[in-house]
Amino acid sequence: MAQRQRPEWWHPRASSIGLIVVAIAIGLLFATNARLFAGEDREVPQDVGDFIRSESARLDALEAEVEGLRAEHADLVEMADVAVPETPENLLVASAGTALRGPGLRVELWDAPAVSVDGSAYDVNDLVVHQQDLEAVMNALWAGGAEAMAVQGQRLTMTSSVRCVGNVLLLHGRQYSPPYVIEALGNPTRLRAALDASDEVQIYLQYVDAVRLGWRVTELTATTLPAYTGPATLAWAAPITPDDRPNDTPEDQ
Repeated sequence: MAQRQRPEWWHPRASSIGLIVVAIAIGLLFATNARLFAGEDREVPQDVGDFIRSESARLDALEAEVEGLRAEHADLVEMADVAVPETPENLLVASAGTALRGPGLRVELWDAPAVSVDGSAYDVNDLVVHQQDLEAVMNALWAGGAEAMAVQGQRLTMTSSVRCVGNVLLLHGRQYSPPYVIEALGNPTRLRAALDASDEVQIYLQYVDAVRLGWRVTELTATTLPAYTGPATLAWAAPITPDDRPNDTPEDQ
């Protein structure tokens, strides 16, 4: 049976060094966090779980504040009778700025039952859904002509990053646990065929049979994917300068 490969950079010694680096980084994170919380009337998180829950709650509060400001802005624009130029529909769709409805597929993945793997050909890492498994499904759906996609009900954009830490999924500043739900709009037949044609998805399905990893594909006659409401700014983008452009070749001159 094909193996769900570790990343090419993985090595036992490098993994040990990586754990040390992660431990140091967590220590620095808590130190920085303590300084950030200094002077504020709230408890300083004592471990990673508390920190994530605290930041998730803070994110919820900030999103509620943003929604309130958007409503206030809309009211002020209406009161001032100012003409606000409309964003072209194709740009809204490309940026996930509008909800979309149509047929598609829902794919669900979840961890295998917690059973002993002692003496078997598998280890505990084979019993959980990994980031590479989610990426395999998403890539296959995009290749199958998906018009839009959502993970855990969160609409994906061109800058979305789906990351897994252990069996916790991080997306748009929020954390999610299995089961993981991916919904894609598009032709259901083509989307399902793309899943069947993906080598990475087929490897995952081998583990579905071997260790009972979770897998369910449901055809949707009509579903609605919500608009993305998070920040639309890029944190690390930079404009191209003349020095960044490749030199013209003789054929181009």
